[in-house]
Amino acid sequence: MARSSADDMELKRGCEAGILAKGDRDKVVMTMRVAKGRGGWGKAGKLASRHMAKPRVLAITTKQKGQKTKAFMRVLKYSHGGVLEPAKVYKIKHLSKIEVVQNDPSGCTFLLGFDNLRSQSVAPPQWTMRNKEDRNRFLMCILNICKEHLGSIPKVVGMDVVEMAIWAKENTTTKVTQATNKDGPVESVVLESESNVTVEKDLVSQAEEEDIEALLSNYVMAIGEAEAFSERMKRELVALESANVYALIETESVVEEVLQGLEIASVCVEDMDEWLGIFNIKLRHMREDIQSIEWRNNRLELQSDSNVALINELDKLLELLQIPPEYEASLTGGSFDEGNMIKNIEACDWLTLAIKNLEASNLDPIYVKLRAVREKRAEFVLLKCTFVRRASEFLRNYFPSLIDSMLNDKANFSQRGHLQRPDHADMRNKCRTYARLLQHIKSLDKSCMIPLRKAYCHSLNLLIRRESREFSNELRNSSKASKSSTPLFEGPAGANQPASITDSPADAYSKMITVFIPLLVDESSFLAHFMCFEVSTVSQSDANAEATSTSSVTLEASSSIGKTSNNPAELGLLNECLKELLDGIQEDFYALVDWAFKLDPLSCISMHGITDRYLSGQKAEVSGYVQLLLDDLETRITILFSRFVDDACYQIEKYERNVRQIGVVPYIPRFSQLAARMEQYINGSRDLVDQAYTKIVTIMFVILEKIAQVEPKYVDIVLLENYAAFQHSLYDLANVVPTLAKYYHQASEAYEQACSRHINLVIYIHFEKLFQFARRIEELMYNMSPEEIPFQVGMSKVDFRKMLKSSLAGLDKTINAMYRKLQKNMTAEELLPSLWEKCKKEFLDKYATFLKLISKIYPDEKVTSVNEMRDILASL
Repeated sequence: MARSSADDMELKRGCEAGILAKGDRDKVVMTMRVAKGRGGWGKAGKLASRHMAKPRVLAITTKQKGQKTKAFMRVLKYSHGGVLEPAKVYKIKHLSKIEVVQNDPSGCTFLLGFDNLRSQSVAPPQWTMRNKEDRNRFLMCILNICKEHLGSIPKVVGMDVVEMAIWAKENTTTKVTQATNKDGPVESVVLESESNVTVEKDLVSQAEEEDIEALLSNYVMAIGEAEAFSERMKRELVALESANVYALIETESVVEEVLQGLEIASVCVEDMDEWLGIFNIKLRHMREDIQSIEWRNNRLELQSDSNVALINELDKLLELLQIPPEYEASLTGGSFDEGNMIKNIEACDWLTLAIKNLEASNLDPIYVKLRAVREKRAEFVLLKCTFVRRASEFLRNYFPSLIDSMLNDKANFSQRGHLQRPDHADMRNKCRTYARLLQHIKSLDKSCMIPLRKAYCHSLNLLIRRESREFSNELRNSSKASKSSTPLFEGPAGANQPASITDSPADAYSKMITVFIPLLVDESSFLAHFMCFEVSTVSQSDANAEATSTSSVTLEASSSIGKTSNNPAELGLLNECLKELLDGIQEDFYALVDWAFKLDPLSCISMHGITDRYLSGQKAEVSGYVQLLLDDLETRITILFSRFVDDACYQIEKYERNVRQIGVVPYIPRFSQLAARMEQYINGSRDLVDQAYTKIVTIMFVILEKIAQVEPKYVDIVLLENYAAFQHSLYDLANVVPTLAKYYHQASEAYEQACSRHINLVIYIHFEKLFQFARRIEELMYNMSPEEIPFQVGMSKVDFRKMLKSSLAGLDKTINAMYRKLQKNMTAEELLPSLWEKCKKEFLDKYATFLKLISKIYPDEKVTSVNEMRDILASL
């Protein structure tokens, strides 16, 4: 016989390695190779195999945990490399049944039932051993562990426990040890063949086995001979049959009594069955009646619940359709006085909500086509039209009456000797009372807002124009500014002097701008809020650092309106209303600007700076018309100042047609006076002034060049004197004004060029032969060497000595004549010293160049040196 797999130590070590790989350190008691199959329960508790068997290894393991020992049955399967790996673990304490499959003739197949399996409807796996020996060894190991550690054994089906004990006793040498449990001392049997089982308890104790043998020995079976035993059994069978017949005969009377009782009982049963049938019919009829009653009762309950729900829905609908009497009175004929506005607003809120609730989108579809709903919706619309018409008519009359009351009060306007700043706070407070009313009018009928906006803008326009006209007139009347003596470019040179600007007309313009621009911005913002334009309003408190701070306009009544992004269509409508609101006020600003220009054209510089500062401060789109007004003012101021600049340029151009000018042109010192005065007027941006400088100075230089060309003989003298005068008069301003600094440097360059030309002319006039001889030498040196030049015609040493004698003879007289030549026709005596120094330096440079040429051509000739010539010039 092949060796049992229970004795295969390699298999045991493989199982230990597989269990250890999973992190468990159990002790392997027994291992056995098996074939795993799957079966189904039959009527007799048998299994019918339905699956192909799979090779597995069953391992019985124990684990010591404190004083307790836990036992497991582990199922291991072979991996691809032939290595055992754990597949499943069963706890022995949950083993409830061991059943040997009866339809396996070999008796080697069994199954193990555990009471903790999740699905008891799925048949447990069946295990097939190689032979009965392996089966018995494996099952005995399990039974011994259960009895030793659990105190009980599972149910065994399909095999005899006593037969198993006898097999264990025959195939295993045992030694008896004494153990103690709760019932007293118990003998245990140690199976020597199970190398891994130390102490196992037998199924039948030794004492029980001895009692069974004694009982069997008392009963003499006498089965030594089969024939004798068979005869004995026949005799006993006949005796038993005879005894049975005799017993039947003796009990006949009893049987008859029993039969009579059965007949009586049968009759009673039949009567009872008939009664039960009758009762069943009656009960069936009662059941049908009860069902009918319940059905009718359910219908009544459903009808009652439906009626209650219908009444509730109708009550809700009636709440929507019913007009409260107090609201109806306010909507149809109530007063719009300030005291009644709270009631009117509440009525508007109710009407708006009622119309919204009756819209098809907010109403249940089953109510949309109801006649009552349609009629009420039409009634609400009619009520809305009536209220909107009444409210619009009231507001169209209210706005003009409010403005008329302000127009009739002279205290609201500037008067002679008193400037009155416009104050619209009281008017706005009164208007705010009707802000919510306007919101409801817009939500109920948007088309009614157009005439209301026109009425408001037209009325307020009359007030603002009256205020601006009176304010502007009083500014002009109360101003102490007189006609300014602005420097002109005509007349005697010293006729016009810069005047003080303490009473400049630009101050009146600044007051006008400071008062009215914030007012117009606030009115624009208030209009956007009050008249419910869907644009975001950014109210500006300060237009600039000098402007009077004004609080931003907010409407408490419109606090429910959230910030909205600017709608182009709404913004266009707002601009149209702003134009109607502020149209005409620009005429008062234009008149003030023209008046200031007539008094002092240079005040345009200050007015332009003030306007530009306010213009750069306008950020809100709702004040777009105010920005247009400032743009027009800036353009008008620029045009007026350009007219002044053009007039100045025209006066400068007139000098070209005059007779020959001697000395400094008058417009140069006058320009310095004009520039100094213009700088005093700058208030902010200096672009306007810089443009004027550029235009005037450009014309000045062009005309100066033309004037100088009238007498070609004195061109350089006229230019150097005038450019010097330009630099002298604008020296201080050029240090701080970049535009003038540019022209200052341009005049400096032109001055240097004119000086150089004039000095060269004077030098050549008095030393013509000397420098002509030097020029001839330079021309000859291009074609020949210096040694050949003395042999040319007119270039010999004798010619050189004659030229030198004639040029340097009477040198002091010649130099004095050159100084007098410079002095002649010079009107600016202060320029002569610097001009004479430049002349001496230029002459010495030219003379030094002449000596270098002579030293190359006539090295042996003695000529006055540069130092000697410098000493001579210094002594004169």
